[in-house]
Amino acid sequence: MTDLTERLWYGKRPLLWPLWPLSWLYQTVASWRRNRLTSSAEPLPVPVVVVGNITVGGTGKSPLTAWLASHFREQGWRPVILSRGYGGKHTGDVPLLVGPDTNPAEAGDEPVMLAAQTACPVVVHPQRLASARMALDQGLGNLLLCDDGLQHYALARDVEISVFDGARGVGNGASLPVGPLREPVGRLQDVDLVVVNGVPGKRVPGHPRRYAMMLHPAGVRHLLTGVTKAAGPWLKGQSCVALAGIGNPGRFFDQLRDLGAEVEGRAFPDHHRYTEQDIATGDERPVLMTAKDAVKIQHFANERCWVLDVTAQLPAGFGTAVDRVLDRKLAARGLDASLLRET
Repeated sequence: MTDLTERLWYGKRPLLWPLWPLSWLYQTVASWRRNRLTSSAEPLPVPVVVVGNITVGGTGKSPLTAWLASHFREQGWRPVILSRGYGGKHTGDVPLLVGPDTNPAEAGDEPVMLAAQTACPVVVHPQRLASARMALDQGLGNLLLCDDGLQHYALARDVEISVFDGARGVGNGASLPVGPLREPVGRLQDVDLVVVNGVPGKRVPGHPRRYAMMLHPAGVRHLLTGVTKAAGPWLKGQSCVALAGIGNPGRFFDQLRDLGAEVEGRAFPDHHRYTEQDIATGDERPVLMTAKDAVKIQHFANERCWVLDVTAQLPAGFGTAVDRVLDRKLAARGLDASLLRET
């Protein structure tokens, strides 16, 4: 997403309104596609939980996916994460099983990051249904957790969770290309839960099951040695260069500044493929990056490379709400969650 596009989509001046006919066409096609694919999607014999968003750009889906993977494991499930693998080169007929050491150029940065963070099987393919079938055929787990798959309607789902950036919300409220919406705000009537990353602003829609998520620093990790230091004391007064090839780089830079760092921010496109030139600074300042960026830099990292690891924190009632919705949806399909967890 370019800076100009971001200003137009999330600013107050609707300079793109002349493109409104294209926005209307996009909404019409998206609605037709959803109705067609949803009506033909066959339910799978295991639960499917989808995390996604109705807007373009980063909202914090992957941290939430990692949180959910941990939560479901605590409940006795064996989750398998399904991902598109955006930014990766894998497009073969056979889905790719991803581990922490998989090349992110092949699998995409987020799948490799999630494999390292969760220790769950991660399966990558453009068609999530193909990944789901592979996971079932190989007995990889008994619950499918789809990262960024809200609009992938060929995959039937039991629970839908939509994520918003609290500061951005729905932007100017228009669909592509006039605004950032992949689907109209009315789509939220059908999702089961809404999670807001950060403090909700005026542009975040209401929902009967809306929960706030905060990304808290777990520590600053040296990329070469793995040594971890407490983020606050280490960053306070620290002058650093910060790299971010994520959906909203400013959020990462602001987080470092809130921890007391003096930041020279370098924003790159989402899923950017880094080179050694990108981490060159010409001085001895530490280079800070996100965990998502780190998986693409680690093979040529130097001693100045550090990673800010974050963990998602959600209210205690969120996990309970997810479990209740899942149990209710499975019961409606004639499935018993307690029996499924034993498979």
